[in-house]
Amino acid sequence: MSEFLQFLLTGITTGAIYGLIALGFNVLYNATDLINFAQGEFVMLGGLGFYTLGVVLGWPLGLSFAAAVAAVSLLGLLLERVALRPVKKPEPLPLIIITVGASIFLRGVAMRLWGKDPYSVPGLTASAEPVKVFGAAVMPQSLWIVGIVVAFMVGLHLFGKRTLTGKAMEACAIHRNAAWILGIPSDRMVLLAFAFSAGLGAVGGVIIAPITMCSYDMGTMLGLKGFCAAMLGGLGSHWGAAVGGVLLGVLESLAVGYFSSGIKDAVAFLVLLGILFVRPAGLLGASAVKRF
Repeated sequence: MSEFLQFLLTGITTGAIYGLIALGFNVLYNATDLINFAQGEFVMLGGLGFYTLGVVLGWPLGLSFAAAVAAVSLLGLLLERVALRPVKKPEPLPLIIITVGASIFLRGVAMRLWGKDPYSVPGLTASAEPVKVFGAAVMPQSLWIVGIVVAFMVGLHLFGKRTLTGKAMEACAIHRNAAWILGIPSDRMVLLAFAFSAGLGAVGGVIIAPITMCSYDMGTMLGLKGFCAAMLGGLGSHWGAAVGGVLLGVLESLAVGYFSSGIKDAVAFLVLLGILFVRPAGLLGASAVKRF
C-alpha cells in the first residue's frame, strides 16, 4: 500500500506540472484558437532563466523566480508581435507552423547560450528532508509544486470571473468580433493571453527544475505532455487542464512503477490516442470547446 501511495504522490506532483503547462495552452487557445507548440520552450527558458539568476548571479530565489517569469512573459509578447501579428492571412495552420519554427529557434538559441549540459537548481525551501505520509516520502519541493499550481489555478479562475479584464478576455474567447464591436480591445486581450500563457510555462519550468534539473531540451517532451493533458481534460477548459494533468501524471507514474521506465513517455501519447477515439472533446471539454 505504501508503494502504491508513493507512486500516486509522485504522479500527482508530475501531473501538477503537466496541468500548469496545459493551462498555458488553454489560456491562449481560448483567446485566439491557436495551439502554441513553443509552449515547451517557455518552460525550458523559465527553468534556465531561474538557474542563471539564482545560481550564476546569486539573486534571491524569490526575486529570481519573479524575474524569470516576467522575462519569459515578455518573450511571449514578442513572439506575438514579431512572428504572428504580421501574418496577412492568420489562418490556424500557418500560425501553428510558425510556433513550431519558433520552438526550434528558441531551442537552438538556448543550446548556444547555455550549452548541452544539464544544470542543478536549488529547491524553493532550504529543507531537504522528505515528509512522511503513511509510509510514503514527499519532498518539500513537491509540496511547493502542488501548492503553486493550485494557487495559479484558483487565481486564474477568480481573475476570469471577478475582474473586468478577465471578463473581457472571456468575451473575446466567446466571439472576438462581437467583443470588438462592444469596445473591447481584442488585440490587447490577445497580447495579454500570450503573456499569461508564456508566464505559466515559465512557472512550470522554475518549479520543476529542482527535481529534474534544467537543460536546453527539457521543454520538448514537457510541452508535448502538457498538450496531451490539455486534450485529455478538454482543450479550452481550465479545470480540465488540472484534471487531465493529474490523471496523466498518475498513469505515467503507475506505469513506470509497475511495468517499466521505458514506457514512461509512451503513456502520454497512448492516453491521447485513447481519448481522441473515445471522447475527442476531452473529459471536461463538452462546453469548453464550443464555438458560437
